[in-house]
Amino acid sequence: MFSVKEYEERLKKTKMKMVESGIDVLLISNPSNMYYLTNYNAWSFYVHQMMIVTLEDSQPIWIGRHMDATSVAKTTWLDENHIISYPDYYVQSTERHPMDFVVKIIDEIGHSKRKIGLEMDAHYFTALCFQRLLNGLPNAEFKDATVLVNRVRLIKSDQEISYMRKAASIVERAMQAAYDSLGAGVRECDVAAAIYQAQISGLDEYGGDYPSIVPMLPTNDNTSCPHLTFSERRYKKGDFLTIEIAGVYKRYHAPLARTLALGEAPHHVKELSKVVQEGIEKTLEVIVPGITAEEVERTWSEAIAKYGYQKSSRLGYSIGASFPPDWGEHTVSFRTGDKSILKPNMTFHLMPGIWYESYGVEITESILITKKGVEALTQFSRDLYEKPIIETAL
Repeated sequence: MFSVKEYEERLKKTKMKMVESGIDVLLISNPSNMYYLTNYNAWSFYVHQMMIVTLEDSQPIWIGRHMDATSVAKTTWLDENHIISYPDYYVQSTERHPMDFVVKIIDEIGHSKRKIGLEMDAHYFTALCFQRLLNGLPNAEFKDATVLVNRVRLIKSDQEISYMRKAASIVERAMQAAYDSLGAGVRECDVAAAIYQAQISGLDEYGGDYPSIVPMLPTNDNTSCPHLTFSERRYKKGDFLTIEIAGVYKRYHAPLARTLALGEAPHHVKELSKVVQEGIEKTLEVIVPGITAEEVERTWSEAIAKYGYQKSSRLGYSIGASFPPDWGEHTVSFRTGDKSILKPNMTFHLMPGIWYESYGVEITESILITKKGVEALTQFSRDLYEKPIIETAL
């Protein structure tokens, strides 16, 4: 994946953030952050695992289920002294908890009385995890470090950018597969299957990876519900829908959303689509390094306001390497109040979806902040796609 030197540099930056935050020991449960620091990539996050970063140690310590320790040894730069496994009787037990084991290790390595950072709002860090750590480490001082590593991840290396470009090529192919498979009489689940095939198959030069979010394919009135997925319903002439998917390469995501119709789209969908496209163009024109995230959102809001539209949700968010259930980095958002300054090699999902009670339009882009401006990672048409329906005689 990456050189050991790059992983060491990532760890160094993480420790600098720890010092700035007054943290001696960082406990990482977010699989995306584990991956970022070590290259650990396995479907083991459904049981508890933890990574310990201390200011003194030259490597993180991974703690997890015994059957997963070999995966860590074979795929990461960690040596055997930094891979510690707990017995299987800790898994989903009512008598003991994996965090009890983590407490034991922290005590053994002499960090039970230090300032410990926790990813308090990470998906796989539960209330019981926190309770067990509190009970087991009564002399420690806990601090919220939910996005500490996430913020280190904000600026991508050139190699990371190259992976995201490949992910962008994959999502173009996956979106085209959706367009090609869509038709009257076709089931929603079969369009989703075509998308999955393209996502994972990738291109001839390189394969794809599984996405952190399933294909989202709401139709007609349900386009007001952007996170609905798919069913076995069959499409019919006159349907309109939104598609939000991502291409993935080595866990690096490039999301993309488009709006399309079987036949002619309703007038109100056409009109909103035009406004969204114009808003995207105006927004991309102003993005340069040095402006704030809220300035990006302000440009968008002003562009659509002149047509009487507004968007209540954020305009976009930082993206990169991710694991289910989300492909966002949980850091910078394009919205009022976010004064984060955009810098070269930051990557975002520009997400100008607008949803009303009975319909919605999604046209999005994965973007890269460059030294002078911004680059859309995909070159897929933003036009509202109206697929011709061939009438067959009975």
